[in-house]
This record gives sequence, structure tokens and C-alpha cells, in this order.
Amino acid sequence: MTSQTSTPRSAADILPKETGAVLVGRVWSNSEQGPCPVLVDGVTLRNLAGLAPTMTQLLDMPDLTAHLSDPASFPALGDIDAFLDGSAGTLQAPCDLQAIKAAGVTFADSMLERVIEEQAKGDPKRADEIRARLTPVIGSSLKGVKAGSEQAAKVKTLLQEMDLWSQYLEVGIGPDAEIFTKAPPMASVGGGAKVGIHPISNWNNPEPEVVLALRSDGEIVGATLGNDVNLRDVEGRSALLLGKAKDNNASCSIGPFIRLVDDSFPVSAIGELDVSLTVTGTDGFDMSGVSHMSSISRSPSDLASQTLNANHQYPDGAMLFLGTMFAPTKDRRGEGMGFTHEIGDRVEISCPRLGALVNVVDRTDKITPWTFGTTALMKNLAGRDLL
Repeated sequence: MTSQTSTPRSAADILPKETGAVLVGRVWSNSEQGPCPVLVDGVTLRNLAGLAPTMTQLLDMPDLTAHLSDPASFPALGDIDAFLDGSAGTLQAPCDLQAIKAAGVTFADSMLERVIEEQAKGDPKRADEIRARLTPVIGSSLKGVKAGSEQAAKVKTLLQEMDLWSQYLEVGIGPDAEIFTKAPPMASVGGGAKVGIHPISNWNNPEPEVVLALRSDGEIVGATLGNDVNLRDVEGRSALLLGKAKDNNASCSIGPFIRLVDDSFPVSAIGELDVSLTVTGTDGFDMSGVSHMSSISRSPSDLASQTLNANHQYPDGAMLFLGTMFAPTKDRRGEGMGFTHEIGDRVEISCPRLGALVNVVDRTDKITPWTFGTTALMKNLAGRDLL
């Protein structure tokens, strides 16, 4: 990386640290004058639009890895570096028509922070006081509690008796997960793009997460990284403001590529990943932390099955954020104020087996508006004779 607020400059900055990963993604290609699904072949991106014009169609193909076994059979679009510097195009979120869903409150640490948000009513100054009161009870009781278990039911009874039960704990350790819509299809940004903070917010944070790629039949076909940008003060005022806290211009980042499930990366490996977060600001502020997927209270497979099933279908598939255990509390604007973003923050979410997703923070109303939706995609593909 060239500076604390720079976006990635080379493939080495964003690719997984281990070899052998089968990676697919999506770019805007200047030469093709539109979006293309791509296969990563070393540092070269190969155009898969002839195989499948959309990521939805690509990921729904049976035996996808077999179709991709001969990378040289697909035309080259250019090196990754040329998409990072913009000369060949730009990296896009590795999805298009899929629903963008998210699971909330899936880690004990973030459960505690959500309860604090609720109790503080959006006021970060009250957070430390409430945290000190709740941590001895909730923190020690929720570690290792499996959601929906008999032990979880006992914890619920105990906290209800102490008048400490919360709606966040209900979805955190109760039988039913919180699954919500993070963003509309086509609204997510990719690596290197700006991510947005709504100007009304003074208490917000990144949420580094693993994101599942789900086929239309619910099968987990791959995993990538995501930033579920969150407005803590808005959600803290009322859980009914979840949409306003979560779904804003450029508030959802996914990428850089989807690692497909195969013999070297089975579904079970997703539950063992470590995800790192680093925030560096133009003001000299820095913060880092690591989330261990092994600490999740619900398995990725359970969350996938609660998202897409006989009662709820997604015929174009879905991208599912699995939740985060990293709720930053490091003071930034003053003692007891906790963490909040400042414009220009560089956010890097990384995992050795998935790569690195890097974005820079700006205001939602200052970032280029989202205009390329499903209608525009269909017109573009039709104009390129891909439909």
C-alpha cells in the first residue's frame, strides 16, 4: 500500500495469500463497454460473459469449477492492475441480480454492543456507562452459548428476571436468526470504491464480514468479504430505523472476488476463517482487530438455510453477510465518545484465504449516485448481444 488512505495498486494487495484458489468476480470493462463476469487466472482477468453474461447465471451453473478448469479458453480482459488503476475498467462487486441479505447479531461481542446501542438510544456518551453495567452479566454469560440451545433458553430466563433482555439477544441466541435486506440487487460497490456514511450520523462504523454466495437452490457455492457499513446512532434510536441505518448510497461493499467452494476450500473452511479490519485516517488515527469465524453463534450453513428455504425463495440467488464480532469502541473524538468514521478513512477488510477488500469513506451525498440498476444491465447486455 502506498499511503494510509490509498486504494490498492497491485494484484498482490488484494489476492488471497495462498495459491490454488478458484476466484470469480465482476468488472466494468472499458473494452467491452459494460460489466463482465471474470475468472482470475494468476494476475489476468478472463472474460466469462460468453459462458454466462451475469454472475447470477454463472454461480447457478452445476459443476462450475469444472467449466472453469481451462482458464486459457476464455479471452483475457487485462491484468488486475489495469482494473485497479482504471486504465482497463474498474472492479465491481462480484454479484449482480442476487438479493443482498445480511444476518445480524451472530457474535457474542457484537450482541453486547447492539444491546448497548439500544440502551444508549443513539447517544455514544452513555455507551461506556451501560457497557460497564451489562458486561459482567451478558459478556460472561453469552460466550460460547449456541443459538437456540437449551443453555440459551436458560440465559434468556436469567436476563429476563434481571430486566436485561433485549430484542438483539432474542435474535442473537434465540431459535430464529435476524435476516434482513442490506441493499437492493446491483447496489453494492466493489474493492477500491468509496463507501458512504449518511451526513446525519455522528456514530457509525464498518462491519467486516464474510459473505456467502448462495445459489438459487440455497447451496453455498463460495465466499467473499463484505463491509456492512452501519449507522450506530440511527439504529440505536430505534430498531425500526434499520433500513435507514443500513441501506444508503455506497453503504454496502463486497469483494474483491468470490472464492468458489472446492476440495481445497470446503464449506466447513468458511466457519474457520479469520477476518482482519484496519482503519487508518487522514488525521493519524488507526485501529485494527480480528474476527474469528469460529466464535460465531450460528453456523454459516444454518444462516444460509434460514435465508433461502421452502418458505422463502430467491430465484436469482443471494449474497449473505454472516455478521461481525468486531464492534469498534476505541475513542476517537474524545474520551468516552467511542469510534466513529471520519471522511477519508481507509478501511481494509482482509482474510488470507479470501484476499483484501479496501475502500475509502466519504459522505453518501458526495459519492456518485447509483444509476446502473437491473434495467440498465439488461439494456447493456442486449446491446452487446449477450442476451
